Amino acid sequence: MEKSPSANPSPALNKLRAQIDKIDREVIKLINERAKLAHEIGNVKRTTGQAVYDPAREEEVLGRAIEHHKGPLSPLCIRAVFREIISGSRALEKDLRVSFLGPAYTYSHLAALHKFGQGVEMLPVSTIGAVFEEVNRGHAHYGLVPLENSTDGRIADTLENFVRLPVRICGEVQLRIHHNLLGRGSRGEIQEIYSKPQALSQCRNWLSRHLPGARTIEVTSTTTAAQLAQDKPGAAAIASVQAGLHYGLSVLAENIEDNPSNFTRFAVIGEHPATRTGHDKTAIMFEVDHQPGALADAMQIFKRNRLNLTWIESFPIPEFPGRYLFFIELEGHQQDLRARRAVESLEKKALRMVVLGSYAKSSPVE
Repeated sequence: MEKSPSANPSPALNKLRAQIDKIDREVIKLINERAKLAHEIGNVKRTTGQAVYDPAREEEVLGRAIEHHKGPLSPLCIRAVFREIISGSRALEKDLRVSFLGPAYTYSHLAALHKFGQGVEMLPVSTIGAVFEEVNRGHAHYGLVPLENSTDGRIADTLENFVRLPVRICGEVQLRIHHNLLGRGSRGEIQEIYSKPQALSQCRNWLSRHLPGARTIEVTSTTTAAQLAQDKPGAAAIASVQAGLHYGLSVLAENIEDNPSNFTRFAVIGEHPATRTGHDKTAIMFEVDHQPGALADAMQIFKRNRLNLTWIESFPIPEFPGRYLFFIELEGHQQDLRARRAVESLEKKALRMVVLGSYAKSSPVE
């Protein structure tokens, strides 16, 4: 019988493999040494009453790892490797529970994995309100909720729950959203396309050009869409590649979103405030008198203190018609002098005001 080409590897190949094996042993040794140091840090944190999870510090570590690497691996690969090292080390200290808008393999789930890694217990729930409740009741240490989308704007359910429950923001994830057409057959066999309303909306132009005869059907999540496409002949789903892999679907067309810069920003919510990094943002919710010039006067506070606003939203108060809450985000940490002065001034003018939290700026992830 003829031997395969790999049956007798060349001396050069054996030498390279031996070098890789040696490096792997060294990498494993260094990873475990790092984990031991992280464990010691956890002991120090426990004696001083600090939270095990420090999102600002983790962003700093990830950013420095990407800054120092010289290739050939991509920054995305370096980030993923360090994220899991950090997640595994953190798990030595405490089993964190993270709630998200499920089920598994939704974009919220992917964002949670990007932020926390595999070393946490993931708790999928069916509504954004349920994520807030899990955190507020202490059933989850942290939650992850969508805050805004580059195509569809603010996520009203999230803003409403910040009004309803005393939960604060301690981090963010900016996830690039890539929609994919998933199915078992060919494009020509597709009669129905399932996905959540936002995904269908964000792909409407592509669908009208490439599948004008297919009927679009709204479901509760992109993962549910993938599950339906698995079971129903002639059906396809718009969802993540990961959902397709889980349900055994092929990618019939990738990156079909109409806006190639489509991303969703998620807020990490919890009870522990994030420490200052020097590259932070702060979110504030406030209400002013419903009279001419009141909002303009409030905005002048940030101009006087030379604070750049990166986000502003108005939100109607259901129980008080004609009254609005405003959500703003500014560059800086609430402990910064200029931010403190602005908050103190705004408190004097506002009917009510809540600092929702400060958190490290993040870069978009795939």
